[in-house]
Amino acid sequence: MKLDPLLNKAAYLAKKRDYEGAIKLLKIEEDRYNGSFKYYYLYAVICLHAGIFVDAKSNFEFARRIKINDTSTMLGLAVLYLKRMNTVQAVDYYLDVQASDPKNKIAKRALSVIRKHSSSDELSDWLTPEKLEKLFPPIPAPLINARTALFAVLIFTAVIILTYGILVINRVLPSPVKKSNTRYTTEFVLSGEERKSPVETGGSYSYILTRDQATDLYDKALSLFTSYRDEGAKIIINRILESNASESLKNKSRLLLSYTETPGFDNFKQIDNPSYSNVKEEPVIYRDVYVIWKGMATNVEITDDFLRFDFLVGYDTRTMLEGIVPVVFKNPVPVNPERPLELLGKITITPSMDITLEGVAIHQSGKLENN
Repeated sequence: MKLDPLLNKAAYLAKKRDYEGAIKLLKIEEDRYNGSFKYYYLYAVICLHAGIFVDAKSNFEFARRIKINDTSTMLGLAVLYLKRMNTVQAVDYYLDVQASDPKNKIAKRALSVIRKHSSSDELSDWLTPEKLEKLFPPIPAPLINARTALFAVLIFTAVIILTYGILVINRVLPSPVKKSNTRYTTEFVLSGEERKSPVETGGSYSYILTRDQATDLYDKALSLFTSYRDEGAKIIINRILESNASESLKNKSRLLLSYTETPGFDNFKQIDNPSYSNVKEEPVIYRDVYVIWKGMATNVEITDDFLRFDFLVGYDTRTMLEGIVPVVFKNPVPVNPERPLELLGKITITPSMDITLEGVAIHQSGKLENN
C-alpha cells in the first residue's frame, strides 16, 4: 500500500510503536483525507494496536464502504468481533478473507483457534492481548527514499561484517578460511600441572577414577571432539564431571563442553547414539546428549507455543516398547500420532533421575513404516 508523505510518517511512527504520535498526526488531517481508503485503514489499524477499539471499528467500517473486498480491512473487523466473543460474525469475515485469499495465514490461524476453543470459557481464556495481537492485520510499511535506503544498506552491511569478524575471532563462528578437517584444540590440552594432579581425594562421587583413568578419559573426549563426534565426547565429559576428577580438570571439561554443537539429522553420528536401555541404566552420563530414537507419539498436546507428547520408544514397529519418555518442543511442530517417527532430541534428567527429551526435530515418512 503506497502512502503519501503524511500517511507514510504516521505509518513510520506506528511501526516504532508510537501510536499516540501517529494518531495525533492523523487526527489533525481528518478533513483533508475525507473519503480516503488509505487514511481510514491506516487510522483503524493504528487504533487497533493502540487498544482504541471503538475508533478502530468505525474506521474499518469506513474503509470497507470504499473497498468492500479488502482482506486486511475484513481481518480488522473480524478480530474486533472475535474480541467481543461474537464468533459467528468473526467467522463470516474470516471465511470472506479466505474466499479472496485462500492462503491467508491470519484467517487460517484464527479459524483454527475458534475451532479448537469452541466453548466461551476456553475462548475467553485464550484471548489474551498478546495472542490477540497475532491476529491483527498489518500496519502498512512506511516507504523510504533511495538515498535513505542506500545509507541503511551500507550501515547494515558494515554491521554484519564487523559482527561476523568478532564472532570468528571469539570462535563462535568458524573461520571462512578452512584450516583443516579437525577442530582447533590447543586451548583444551591439559597442562603439566593438570596432568600431575587430575583427581581429588575424599568426598562422595558417582565414579571414582585413578589418576591415569581421569587423564585418559579426558584425552579420549578431546580426541572425539576434534573428530566432530560431540555426543561421544559429551558422554565421557559427563562421567568426568560426576567423578572425583580435580576441579581444574572439570573446568577444562566444561570449557570443551561449551564448544560442542547441536546436531541435525544430516550430520548426526550414529556411532555415538546411545540406546534407551543405556540411558536408563546410567542417566547422569547422558545428560544433555542428543539422540535419535524411533517410536510413536501419543497423548499429543499442541498449542501456538509448544508441542508436548509421550514418546513410545522402540514402538515404531508396534511390536516392542522399550520405554515411555515425555517430549517437549519449545515451538509447535507438526506430528502425526498414527505414524512412526524418528525423533532428534536432547536428553534431560529430572532430579528424580527420570528421562525426558527436549525436542529438536521430527522425521516421519512412509519408509519408517516399512522398516
